[in-house]
Amino acid sequence: MKIALIGYGKMGKEIETIALSRGHKIVCIIDVNNQQDFESDAFRSADVAIEFTNPMVAYGNYMKAFAVGVKVVSGSTGWMAEHGDEIKELCGKGGKTLFWASNFSLGVTIFSAINKQLAKIMNQFPAYDVSMSETHHVHKLDAPSGTAITLAEGVLENIDRKECWVKEEAKSAGELSIHSIREGEVFGIHTIRYDSEADSISITHDAKNRKGFALGAVLAAEYTAGKQGYLGMTDLFPFLNI
Repeated sequence: MKIALIGYGKMGKEIETIALSRGHKIVCIIDVNNQQDFESDAFRSADVAIEFTNPMVAYGNYMKAFAVGVKVVSGSTGWMAEHGDEIKELCGKGGKTLFWASNFSLGVTIFSAINKQLAKIMNQFPAYDVSMSETHHVHKLDAPSGTAITLAEGVLENIDRKECWVKEEAKSAGELSIHSIREGEVFGIHTIRYDSEADSISITHDAKNRKGFALGAVLAAEYTAGKQGYLGMTDLFPFLNI
């Protein structure tokens, strides 16, 4: 498979290593200094582009790739609130293809499924209040993390007493608090905690490095090459729909 990389930071380099180890070819690498290569023959030849950049440029990168008919797999977060509906419309009716996930880690995918199942159980026990925390490196621009928001949505879907998530402290019983910490070079720690007067229950995912994220992105690219539309981890891993 021919892969283009959009963003060549630490994640981009890790994705390159794993893609090559799986027999794929990197045909184009686009970073901040060669934006003109979106219009190159090399980029156009890609079966899929894998995009890991930042909230300020992700949407523009999608549109440039779509303009030349290249499918995109992206893990960039922070753009969904402003452009999510437009991108889904382009993929649903406009024939474009984006596989987007807030987190491509296989461990986080399993963690997300456990989170939903635990929330279904805890819906029966109102004595337990639920909250979340997430810790990332100091370079991460958005807070809460996209992964934390996705996990929070999994809780909200299954706990009737929670109506919405809020950043930092909850001001009412219907709010789900997400506490964000930015320190050091932490790859990503997400914890969901259920607390009562009697005891507490916590589940945590702690990423040790970028390899899990990179492998998931390449697996998503392999899946996306033969698909069309707005895709996500529930398409790649049907067990998330249980």
